[in-house]
Amino acid sequence: MADPQDVKDAEPAPAPTERRPLPGAEPAALTTGRVRDARVRPAPKVPSWVLKIIMAVTGTVFALFVLVHMIGNLKIFMDPEHLNTYAYWLRTAFEPLLPYEGLLWIMRIVLLVCLVAHIAAAVMISSRARASRGTHKRRGMTNLRSFAARNMLVTGTVLLAFIIFHLLDLTLGKAVAPSGYQHIENGQAYAYENVVASFSRWPVAAFYMFALLVLFVHLAHGLWTVVQDLGATGRRTRAVGLFLAGAIPLAILLGNILIPIAVLTGVVK
Repeated sequence: MADPQDVKDAEPAPAPTERRPLPGAEPAALTTGRVRDARVRPAPKVPSWVLKIIMAVTGTVFALFVLVHMIGNLKIFMDPEHLNTYAYWLRTAFEPLLPYEGLLWIMRIVLLVCLVAHIAAAVMISSRARASRGTHKRRGMTNLRSFAARNMLVTGTVLLAFIIFHLLDLTLGKAVAPSGYQHIENGQAYAYENVVASFSRWPVAAFYMFALLVLFVHLAHGLWTVVQDLGATGRRTRAVGLFLAGAIPLAILLGNILIPIAVLTGVVK
């Protein structure tokens, strides 16, 4: 009589179950390890980390410029001659080493290059983030930091509009400038008179103050992002960066917003 164990051992082994690839998988990729799906996006020519560095550097340049510009504008609280002399000095600084308005043109070119690079990098990063996120939307984020992060393109667009208005109003004296705008002539600047004339129009003063609030939100989040994008990891370094990211925009906001308020209330006239 045959041993049951021998009969069991003599039975043929079951055929292995055929493994089918997952839906949408490319058969060649399973055997060669190479993905040939045309839907896979190629690597970008400019890496995202390079774009973030560009935004960090150009954003820092803007922050420093606005801070120095604010310090110069505060001369309006001294007397008209202080601000007018400062405005004319900016055009004659370092003569004859530099030509007339040489310093101003150097700053204008640097700021224009930074502005173009900043906007281009912001648009590319935003489009990549939108493509990676798809249709998913974040919910439950209501604090100020997340609000600033989600609306950087919006606040940036408002600031771009403000820059154009500001240049036409108080730099070029065109289109939206106050009536009677006085250009520099015979070695005399009229920055004080032009600022008072511009901010005496309450809609213009209101727009300036609104733009300064937008600048505070944009700059505070931007400077904190600079700390992260430049690789600051130490606790003390990040604490200092967080403090500066709040202190610098706040100083710029308070220093600049005092000027239209002072004009509207008659403190400066």
